[in-house]
Amino acid sequence: MYINGINLPNFMVAEPGESYQSNENVNRWVEVLVDCPGNSGLFTYRLPIHLEIKPGDILSVPFGAQQLGAIAIRLLSELNVDLPPEKIREVEDIVSKGFFKSAYWELLNRVAAYYYTPLIQVIRVALPPGLLGRSQRRIRLSRRVQDQETKTQKDKFSPPQLLSSLPFVSPTAQQILGLLQAQSAGDYSFAYLQQKVKSAYRGVRELLRLGLVESYLEPPRATQPKLQKAVTLIGTIDPDLTIRQREILEVLRRRGGEVWQKELLQICNASSSILKTMAEKGYIVIEEREVLRTEQSPALAQDYPKSLNAAQANALASIQALDGFAQVLLHGITGSGKTEVYLQAIAPLLKEGKSALVLVPEIGLTPQLTDRFRARFGNKVSVYHSALSEGERYDTWRQMLTGEPQVVIGTRSAIFAPLPNLGLIILDEEHDSSFKQDSPIPTYHARTVAQWRAELESCPLVLGSATPSLESWVSVKMQEAGGRSRKSEVGSRKSEVLSPPASPAHYLSLPERINSRPLPPVEVVDMRQELQEGNRSIFSKSLQAALQQLQERRQQGILFIHRRGHSTFVSCRSCGYVLECPHCDVSLSYHHTEEGAPQLLRCHYCNYGRSHPQYCPECSSPYLKFFGSGTQRVAQELARQFPQLRFIRFDSDTTRNKGAHRTLLTQFANGEAELLVGTQMLTKGLDLPQVTLVGVVAADGLLHLSDYRASERAFQTLTQVAGRAGRGDDPGRVIVQTYTPEHSVIEAVQGHDYQSFSQTELEQRQALNYPPYGRLILLRLSSLDPIQVQNTAQTIATALSTNEGFEILGPAPASIVRVANRYRWQILLKFAPDALPQLPDWEEVRRRIAACRETSLCPPSVSLTIDVDPLNIM
Repeated sequence: MYINGINLPNFMVAEPGESYQSNENVNRWVEVLVDCPGNSGLFTYRLPIHLEIKPGDILSVPFGAQQLGAIAIRLLSELNVDLPPEKIREVEDIVSKGFFKSAYWELLNRVAAYYYTPLIQVIRVALPPGLLGRSQRRIRLSRRVQDQETKTQKDKFSPPQLLSSLPFVSPTAQQILGLLQAQSAGDYSFAYLQQKVKSAYRGVRELLRLGLVESYLEPPRATQPKLQKAVTLIGTIDPDLTIRQREILEVLRRRGGEVWQKELLQICNASSSILKTMAEKGYIVIEEREVLRTEQSPALAQDYPKSLNAAQANALASIQALDGFAQVLLHGITGSGKTEVYLQAIAPLLKEGKSALVLVPEIGLTPQLTDRFRARFGNKVSVYHSALSEGERYDTWRQMLTGEPQVVIGTRSAIFAPLPNLGLIILDEEHDSSFKQDSPIPTYHARTVAQWRAELESCPLVLGSATPSLESWVSVKMQEAGGRSRKSEVGSRKSEVLSPPASPAHYLSLPERINSRPLPPVEVVDMRQELQEGNRSIFSKSLQAALQQLQERRQQGILFIHRRGHSTFVSCRSCGYVLECPHCDVSLSYHHTEEGAPQLLRCHYCNYGRSHPQYCPECSSPYLKFFGSGTQRVAQELARQFPQLRFIRFDSDTTRNKGAHRTLLTQFANGEAELLVGTQMLTKGLDLPQVTLVGVVAADGLLHLSDYRASERAFQTLTQVAGRAGRGDDPGRVIVQTYTPEHSVIEAVQGHDYQSFSQTELEQRQALNYPPYGRLILLRLSSLDPIQVQNTAQTIATALSTNEGFEILGPAPASIVRVANRYRWQILLKFAPDALPQLPDWEEVRRRIAACRETSLCPPSVSLTIDVDPLNIM
């Protein structure tokens, strides 16, 4: 197997002094892709006699002075470069066999080519963490020194006095010796010593020359299966056994003859020595067995398929009738039962031995969705996202490789889940921007990759949303109308790469809520009028009355706030000075921790924090005021105005710990609070039937942004959060507070009118040739040097201006120029929807420049990210 489209030079890894014996078994080689930054070519290694390596295997190979992870690309029967065979190094070991199948290889190649990313970087995203290991250089005291130290300790001398005071050792070397001696093993990584000691490499070199320390390479620590001791009953209860031993055997017998040793010891209140004695007598066997590390979920009652209304039944029949690749846009209003359609579409696939992949935009959605799927399909449901531990991700990943029919639920990275027999891919809330990765590379969109994967796996792709993205809306409508779809041809980076793939497209609508429940009426409150009437509270009179009714009627509600934290900025009322982050060109937000605790200001970009000053740093005035309202500020105001109203904050500040999403939502579902106060997380598909009220505190923060997608995002967010109300038996109500009630987005939200909004927005997009009628690529540049990044941006723009086929917007500074002390510029390329432009091979440019030391388009000190089809251009 060989990756098509890679046109890279072949490299040989030489090993001086290695003997070579020419015989039939040894005369084999393999080309591999090595996981080493800056090396994207193919390297040739010799195959050991004892290893059966095939293309697609994950390997461990020597590379320079370390061992790295690598992917076997193709086997060679003869060398195709001029290098003596005895100079070629040998593969160390196989980490995982037969992972990359042909269709999977093609998918990774498409992602690499389309998003201008080295293939190995795409592979890193696809694999679970820890699988591609990296060796580590370590320094330890030499055996001679350790023996001398042992003798000195017996003589009651202090070890540091023995070595650190040697007259021929420099102060740097003495400092390193002190660190090594202070540690019981006398062993530290070289990277750690570099952090602790200035110019550590000189000290280490000196100590190596004197024979006081040794340098060695620690092999990569790949993630391993978790093993646990299990006790198995193999003999009958014998009268010669003690009473205690009989009790243990009886417990084993009652529990089916097999119990984990830890659990058995706890039940019987016994010691491991008793079990060891019984094993020696032949009554039990104690052996290590693998324990799967999976996300734990509460016990759930069995769920059964629900009866469908006419629209749901039609949608389900249409999906089940599909044979092979097809793209389906399931446009269902909030509460219309899209999830039940998903469940019933997946059920027959599992019986046929096929698997399904379900993607959601946020980790916060997975507990609720997972519970529904597990109640229906039991242990056939797995979860795969970045919040899992490395062990959990590794075990879940290996479970997928078994080929057993299963359902995998995850966030955008789960699109690379290695399900070998895929029968259906579902993107729930497909409009959500969380499906797009901004950094690090590849800057892929899960929806685009899902289209490619569904095409390669020959299975349907279902895109579900109440507010479809305009790209999906136009794509499906054009194909339904007989519009000429664009073909998908992905070659090398220099060749034409087109997206999305040509496919049969189907539009399915769910226009009604379950049980014909009405959509909640949306009341728009003009906050200008509230201010004129003397109401200076962040809550309008209408919202105050609705919150009061929650207490009286014992109902529940949601308050949506655009921002987290307490206040969006802090300003001096005397001179107008705004407290800003020293590392970013943004204001610091005030975060309230607890009563009596120091007031904390924090940057939402680099996480810099500082205490709130008593006086203005500019004019020394004590009059500093908090402006704007975040979730903390709203929570404080709620506690003041409605002391009896219980609420739960649900934002990124309160859901950082593992399992916090499930815990908070469970508390709310159990009636432990009347109000859920949060940010964007509340808009992403949560199904809370007991919610009757939704309040949007300040809609204007979504509307007035310098981004052509601002209106689309605002409509989607407000419509989605409004759809959380009235999903149960009680009717819902939505109150939207705004200073611009006449805005077209607010009017469309008030009427739940996606059609009118999309028509108006698409007319504006088409006039400006913005997506979905045009294509964009955003070049993001950043550097610690503001002059260098500006000059580099101008140089690149000038070089690109000689090319044809696209329009260049910029270069221009980013909307926030400095983040974490890095200055940011950007260039926007606008072009026709049919093809990607011919951009330089940036890695090749850098390699060439590094070799000849001339000025480059993009010097190494300037970071460059190529964002294809960007969603965030601010």
